[in-house]
Amino acid sequence: MKPIDKQILHIALPSIVSNITVPLLGLVDVTIVGHLGSPAYIGAIAVGGLLFNIIYWIFGFLRMGTSGMTSQAYGRRDDDEVLRLLARAVGLGLLIAMGLVALQTPIVQAAFLFIHPTDEIRELATTYFRICIWGAPAMLGLYGLTGWYIGMQNSRIPMMIAITQNVVNIAASLSFVYFCGMKVEGVALGTLVAQWAGLLMGLGLWSHNYGYLRRHSLALQGVWQREAMSRFFGVNRDIFLRTLCLVAVTMFFTSAGAGQGEIILAVNTLLMQLFTLFSYVMDGFAYAGEALSGRYIGAGDRPMFRATVRRLFMWGMGMALLFTTAYALGGNAFLSLLTDEQEVITASGEYFLWALAIPVAGMAAFVWDGVFIGATATRGMLAAMFIAALCFFGLYYGLRDTWGNHALWMAFVTYLAMRGAVQTGWAKRMFSHWT
Repeated sequence: MKPIDKQILHIALPSIVSNITVPLLGLVDVTIVGHLGSPAYIGAIAVGGLLFNIIYWIFGFLRMGTSGMTSQAYGRRDDDEVLRLLARAVGLGLLIAMGLVALQTPIVQAAFLFIHPTDEIRELATTYFRICIWGAPAMLGLYGLTGWYIGMQNSRIPMMIAITQNVVNIAASLSFVYFCGMKVEGVALGTLVAQWAGLLMGLGLWSHNYGYLRRHSLALQGVWQREAMSRFFGVNRDIFLRTLCLVAVTMFFTSAGAGQGEIILAVNTLLMQLFTLFSYVMDGFAYAGEALSGRYIGAGDRPMFRATVRRLFMWGMGMALLFTTAYALGGNAFLSLLTDEQEVITASGEYFLWALAIPVAGMAAFVWDGVFIGATATRGMLAAMFIAALCFFGLYYGLRDTWGNHALWMAFVTYLAMRGAVQTGWAKRMFSHWT
């Protein structure tokens, strides 16, 4: 195995493990309340979890923007800027979190203008939200810290934090519910404890592994320097707007499926799990792209940058081929693990070819996202996402009357492919002097 492949896997594999553990936090909560005797508890966790997923998804730029800029500073061996970026990212995350805590009431009220649960679920979901919102400082602070770790070529610490959060969440939630007699509030408190445990562990591991950076503490005087903040916000603004486009497409996909009846909604939800599983793996390679591309750009090492991009695409093509083959051979078996509703599994067959096309169509977008974040070429990411989103909505509305749900899947697959295509063209122009 080539040295560059070892570097890629050193970052990608722990990141994949971290990605897979993320949905376990929500799954544990649902499993616990699912045994409390009322479906309203499950509904409350589902609604509350949806609100936090959207909120934290939108502020994901705290991780991505920090990763790219930190990896470049690491490549330049600029320890002063490395420390400033950490303080900047964590500080901004805490400020945003304080705003979310202060605005928790209007946020909940606004959410229920779009989500219309029963009165019981609404009350329980509000209780869940008002407890878990106090975990926002921990979550957003951890976003900045995680991005910084990846920029420092270290994805093992984020993996350890993710695993620890799940263990703490299980132990705390079970204790609050079964030993203290709590219901939804016990699950919320368990999640809250796990979130703060993750942040404290992240800070403790920083002190243990990177405490030597304290000798650069004088550099912190420049954390809020105007020019640096302008670049920081410029990068994160592009990622923020890109994320809004991504959220719009994802939410619309679910909504459009729901409008075609419960069977189509169930079919789309099941098939989308195939994309989700692929994305967990490809995000790991995207993280490797963030760390290594930024590192070699910061170091001015053109040969290693070229090698990194080339090998990332080789790994991406290998993963796309692997997942396409696995889905083609065992797709129905996988769907049967998710549901025993034979009507839904049978109906999925009509749209299964679209799901098979996802790995090949989406591979380039994942790889380029990592490279572009590492290069802090976020304007290109935004442009690609905007054009792809326009194609998605244009295709769907142009074909839905004749193609129905096929139009929705064609629009989604085209959207994935268009992201990669636009970024490829953008990369040829932007990195022409590097290749």
